[in-house]
This record gives sequence, C-alpha cells and structure tokens, in this order.
Amino acid sequence: MSLCTPTTRIFLPHVRANQCLLRLPARVPPLTKVIQREYSSKARPAPRTPLDPITLHRLEVQRRAHYKRRSYYAAAGVVFGMIGIYITATSIPLEPPAKLDSSRRADDPVVVLGRERKVVIQKLGEEPEEIPDVVSTGTSTVPTFPRFLEFVDDEQLGHPQGGKGSEGVDEYQLLGVGLRTVTFLGIEVYVIGMYVATDDIAKLQNALVKAIAPGASSLVKGEKEELERKLYDKEEGVRIWSDLLQSTGVRTLVRIVPCKNTDFKHLRDAWVRSLTNKANADRETYGDEAFGKGVAELKDLLNRGSVPKGKELLLARNKGGGMAVWYDDGKSGALRLGSVADERISRVVWLNYLAGENPASEPARKSIVEGVLEFVERPIGTVATQVQVQTRV
Repeated sequence: MSLCTPTTRIFLPHVRANQCLLRLPARVPPLTKVIQREYSSKARPAPRTPLDPITLHRLEVQRRAHYKRRSYYAAAGVVFGMIGIYITATSIPLEPPAKLDSSRRADDPVVVLGRERKVVIQKLGEEPEEIPDVVSTGTSTVPTFPRFLEFVDDEQLGHPQGGKGSEGVDEYQLLGVGLRTVTFLGIEVYVIGMYVATDDIAKLQNALVKAIAPGASSLVKGEKEELERKLYDKEEGVRIWSDLLQSTGVRTLVRIVPCKNTDFKHLRDAWVRSLTNKANADRETYGDEAFGKGVAELKDLLNRGSVPKGKELLLARNKGGGMAVWYDDGKSGALRLGSVADERISRVVWLNYLAGENPASEPARKSIVEGVLEFVERPIGTVATQVQVQTRV
C-alpha cells in the first residue's frame, strides 16, 4: 500500500513505483581510465631542399681537384726520396777492398784432404764433380745417411766408454745403403749402410781386381761386367766376399737405423738365424764349439730392450775380423755394448747383406755393388776418398 495520499500521487506522476528511495553517491568512479596523450609542441623539421645540378657540379670539381693535388704530392715525395737515397749512397766514402795473398795459384788443381792422405787431381778445364755430404736412403722416415763417418773404438784405445779420443780416429766412406723390408707388404724395418775405412780402400780395390784380372791395376768395361755378374751370383758372390773379408783385413762398419720402433731381440734373432743356417750348411767350417760360443756371445750382448725409431746401432769389424757393437740412444751418447772375437761371426753377419740368394736387403746389396764397381775402374791406390773439388777461376 502506498504511503502517499491520493492527492500527492496526482502531483507525482513521474515517479515510478519501483524507484529506489536510497540516496545515490555524489560521484560514481569511472569503470575505465582514460589515457591522455601528451603531444610535443616542437615543430617537425622542414624537408631538405634538394641540391641543384650547378651545386653538384661544383662539389664534384672540388673533389677531383683535392685528389689530384694528393697524387702530385705523393709523386713528388717518391722522386725526392729516390734522390735522397742516391745522394746518400754515393756521397759516403767506402774503404777499398783488401787484397790478400793466396797460398796457392788460382789454377792449382791439387786438393789435399785434411791430414796426410792421397790427393785427388783434377785437370785444368775439367768440370768438378758435385758430391754431397749425405746420400738418400729412399725412405722419408730416415731420409739420408752420411757419406763419411769418423769412428774410433774407445775401449780398444783405452778411452772411457762414450768418450772421444783424438788419436786413432779413422774416416769411413759409405759403400752403399739400402732399406730392409719384411713380408710381401714391404713393411720398412730399418735402413742399413756399409762403410769402409778410407785408408783400406786400396786393399778393397786390390782384392776385387785380382778376383777378375790377376796382375791388372784396374778393370775395363768387360771385366767390370764380369765382376758385377759374379757379385750377384749366389755362390760366386759368397766366395769373393768371404775371401775379401777373411784375408784382406779391410775395416768396415755396418750402420743400422730403425724406421719404426723395434727391439734388440728382433735384430738378434735375424742374425742368429743366419748363423745357424750357415752352421747347418757347412759344418766343417762353422760346426765347431768355438763358433757356437761366438753365437752365444752375440746373443748375450744383444739381450737388451727396445731400439726406438731413428736411433743408431753400429757394428764395427776390425782388421782381425772381431766385431764390436755400439748403440747410441740419443741421450747418454754412444755406448759400447760388447764385442765378439771370432772372425766368422762378423763374416756371416756381413755376408747376410752382401751376397747369397736372398740377402737381408736387396737394395743395400745393389747399392754396395755399384759402389765397389766405381772403385775398381780406377787404378789401385789412387782412390783414397771421394771429395767435392772446387776449381778457382
């Protein structure tokens, strides 16, 4: 029921029956916030006026003139610099070269080699032979071997092991060098080179010449070919080299440098195997107890550890045929491992590389044969060494 009188309801026709009589708040908060943007009052720059063609042309002319001046200055600097160098080089006085007296004539063809030795004579106008100090081995692991070696047996001379004595040092010249390989794959094991004492080359010449032409002092072409054929023959080669090693007293060296890490046992077994085969094939010469004792001595002195790649093992054969073994590990110097007095031991080891049907290194045998053939074509006693002779003009 309405609280208003009928009269009041007449004057309030606009009021709805469902209107809320509660008082509304004075201010209703807005549902969303209006973000006001601030705009800068700074005016935008006016667009640049493009240059006209006349101005562009003037700027281009100025740029070209600038670089032209720079080129002129650079050219002038080069010219004045060259003039300054020329004036400096020509104005400084130099001392005149000193002239020294020569102990020999300029055309003297005789060259004396070091200590008391034979001489190599070169004719006037003859071109000198260029002989290098090293020889190629044919492998990159051990690429070269020295052409000359100086060797002395320290223990024999009374010097401490590993020391160097000034007396008794002998020069050895390379006869030949070659590579030892194993299996059908051609695995490189070591490089072997054979040297002969320079003072014993005449003995070597004499023995090889007498084997073909007794009474001759050198061999001609046909005789050289016959000697070459016999040295390659499996029986004649063994006979010639055996007689030479046994009777002449030529001092020789066998130098071995491994191409890969190996050990003394591997080297020892190969030599012992050749000694055993020789004893079985010729019991009359190599079947006695003394020979067996020599083989045992060789086994004992080579009963050692490893031999790294590139290290040097040296077998020295003296005048009596005794063999000394030296080893240089690159740290403590050359060390004398021991010796074997029986001449037959070293002879069989040498023949293992020099002759036979299957030598230990065919390239080494070929190189050695080629080396001795160069000796026998010259008169006996005239070849002391091969040197590099230089003529003076």
